Amino acid sequence: MKIVTRALPLLLAPFLCASALTAAVSPAFAQKKDYLSDSEADKIRDAETTAERIKLFISFAADRIKKLQYEFAHPGELHRGERINALINAYAGCIDDASDLIQLGVEKQQDIRDAIKEMQSRAPEFLTYLKELSAKGQAVAPYKDNLDDAIDATNGAIRDAAEAIKENAPPPVRRRPQ
Repeated sequence: MKIVTRALPLLLAPFLCASALTAAVSPAFAQKKDYLSDSEADKIRDAETTAERIKLFISFAADRIKKLQYEFAHPGELHRGERINALINAYAGCIDDASDLIQLGVEKQQDIRDAIKEMQSRAPEFLTYLKELSAKGQAVAPYKDNLDDAIDATNGAIRDAAEAIKENAPPPVRRRPQ
């Protein structure tokens, strides 16, 4: 019995090292959002500025809205409910991430005015469509909770953009010496 207890740490050492390596590497994998495709995640990663990332998330949200419109225009397909719920959740995730990046950009005093303006112009369109969907009653009953979350996320993003535009001062104007 003593031999087994003394050998146990030696037997477990490789497993402990492997789990430590996995824990060290896993933050890189955690950065990819589950609602983004690999190419979308690459675009986000490759974007050089926060404003570019915000605009990308807004465009991905717009893509999810278009896909939702398609799904509701073509009823009766297999696993439709799962796809619709996934699209609504993905939309909400994109809008939340864009909103979070707006807040971060304001905190870091980055020039994100163009991205904020894009949020202000696109989010109300998204909200209108989501509210129209929500008003369909029984047709959207299976998606109601996720739809309500998406509406809340969009309302929050609109509020955050309105606050951010006030706080995000324009860069100083450099004047030529005369």
